[in-house]
Amino acid sequence: MIRARPPRSTVFACLAALTAILAAPLAASAATPEETGLRVATESRDRDKGFGNFSARQTMVLRNRQGKESRRQLRIKVLEVAEDGNKSLFVFDEPRRVKGTALLIHAHRKGSDDQWLYLPALKRVKRISSSNRSGSFMGSEFSYEDLGAQEVEKFTYRFLREESCGDLGCTVVERRPTEKRSGYTRQIVWRDKKELRVWKIEYYDRKNAHLKTLTLAKYDRHLDRYWRAAEMSMVNHLTGKSTVLSWRDFDFRTGLSDRDFSQTNLKRAR
Repeated sequence: MIRARPPRSTVFACLAALTAILAAPLAASAATPEETGLRVATESRDRDKGFGNFSARQTMVLRNRQGKESRRQLRIKVLEVAEDGNKSLFVFDEPRRVKGTALLIHAHRKGSDDQWLYLPALKRVKRISSSNRSGSFMGSEFSYEDLGAQEVEKFTYRFLREESCGDLGCTVVERRPTEKRSGYTRQIVWRDKKELRVWKIEYYDRKNAHLKTLTLAKYDRHLDRYWRAAEMSMVNHLTGKSTVLSWRDFDFRTGLSDRDFSQTNLKRAR
């Protein structure tokens, strides 16, 4: 029996489909380090979308070079803002000398964040200027810049490598702040490949010296989706000082709104 040949158009279509399948891995591998770095940062952000808002409590432990400690207790509120940066409120409860001190942040994807600090001893709200964002927050090793939401649009990216971090496989990406007044020239970020959680960030100052390292640990998943670290440790390699932030009592979708993050309410944030 003589079999009919398939139409020439069908043959060409099959060849085109096969070529596309074979070329797909090549196209993916052809991404530049900059494109890959941006993709990792964007995917990490997208996975955290939709949490709405949350509140938590925090213990701040400050240690000097000799290991002497001081402790502070804070309350934190965070509001997710669609198409812009999140809003955050930090309120100190202890010790008594800092009780009522509050920091309000309106982060932005483009342009400088808005930050206000309420000092109860002076009974006034102080705006934190862009030129002062690299300053220490309440004597800690975290700067005002560190506390703002690390929006994707505020950095350029370059994928460096993949390597193990503990028992996990991680991507290592360099990001450079686009804001001219940033206290950093660059930051190196380690994220695990499966969940895209940040495990370590190295910070390099304006002279490109390795200034600080932030390590994150004890992650928990909330609402079966949103990962939050229960411990954040910042070490200053130049001074030998460190600050550990321990998070607890996370409570998501508690009905927070813009009213809770206004300047007028900052003095009453107790």
